[in-house]
This record gives sequence, structure tokens and C-alpha cells, in this order.
Amino acid sequence: MSAPQKPLDLRIPPGRMTREDYITGPGNELALAMLLSWPDSWASRKLALIGPRGAGKTHLAHIWAETAGARLLSATELAGQDIPALASGPVAIEDVPAIAGDRAAEEALFHLHNLVLAEGHSLLVTAESAPALWPLVIPDLASRMQACPAVTIEAPDDTLLGALLTKFFAERQVMPNPDVIPFLLRRIERSFTAARQVAAALDAQSLAEKRPVTRAMASRLLEQLEAGKATH
Repeated sequence: MSAPQKPLDLRIPPGRMTREDYITGPGNELALAMLLSWPDSWASRKLALIGPRGAGKTHLAHIWAETAGARLLSATELAGQDIPALASGPVAIEDVPAIAGDRAAEEALFHLHNLVLAEGHSLLVTAESAPALWPLVIPDLASRMQACPAVTIEAPDDTLLGALLTKFFAERQVMPNPDVIPFLLRRIERSFTAARQVAAALDAQSLAEKRPVTRAMASRLLEQLEAGKATH
């Protein structure tokens, strides 16, 4: 009797996060346009980028950081930073709601916000929900975040998700059977992250089995993913 298969570990590092590697569709083209039209379209010199987990916010933040010459860091890294030095240029802060209730981090973001704008620079913040829903405990910070104009990324539609899967397979020089991508579109989470992870996992499976990527292989993989979720 063969040993049971171990659930797959899909902690796969992200790919390149350049403009050339970003695929657009109806759900994200407005957000991309807003970032690429900086600074002309940023009347208040700040913007909140909103979207569900895996929608590509980090990729867009990297694109803007490259365009604007901005520093990019997670909100959870703010406490203890040299805020005046950080505010000497444009800044992107990811996942602001993660610091809700952390007074030191909230105070750091409050001072960063004020200094960045006072110095004539720009601030990009990201989150999964609109600023009005962020449970920040410092009222002045909450009011400033709620005053950020916001642009929203929607989850990818079938066309975009299919294009993402095709791209991620091509990056790995994998040519799945024609029925694989339609099969995956009906079953995987609708996110950039899921598409990248599944393509990488199927590439690894194909190399391990020395076989092309087939629908049957994809089906087995998804079963393993479900088994992995059940163990966590």
C-alpha cells in the first residue's frame, strides 16, 4: 500500500512586478491608469488602492513605486522607522488596516502622512476594504485616511484569469493540454496569487512525473490543495 501524498506547500515567491509583467482587464485597468497618470491625476497627492486579497495590489504598488521613485513598505514596518527620512520622497504603504489598534504604528503613519504631503510628495496606501471601514484608533489618522481618494481593483474575470494562467505557464515554458486552463478557470480562486501558485505547482508536478500537464494532473493537484487547506 503506497504512502499517502503529502499536501503541497504552495508558498511560492512572487514573480517580477514590473509594468511589462502586469496583465490588464476590465477589473484593474482603471487602477493601473490612475497610478500611471501620477502625479497629474492625484489632485490631493494621495490615493488608496483597494482590492481583494490576491487582486494584484502589491504588483500595482511596485509599478507605482518604480514610476514615482517611491519607497514601498508594509504598514507593520512603520513603527521605529525614521519618518522624516521616509517622508523625503513619495511613499507607498501596504495593508494599512493591519496596524489598526497598534498605536505606535498608527502614530508613525499619521506623522508620515502629514510630512509627505507637507514636503510636496505623494502617498499611496493599500487595503482590502475602503478607508471608512479601517478600524484605526487614532481619530485624526482615520479622518485623513478616509479623505484619500480611492480606486478599486476587482477580482479578475475569466478572460483576465485565463490570460494570467497562460502567462504564468509560458514563463515556466509549460504547455498544458488545451482543456487544462478552461478546467482551472471553473475551479480555482479568482486571484493573481492563485493563478501563479497553481501554474507553479503544476510545473513542479509535471517535472516530478516527467509528464505534460493534463486535466487529470490538474484535478489531482486541486484535490491536494484542498487536503492541504483541511490540515491547516
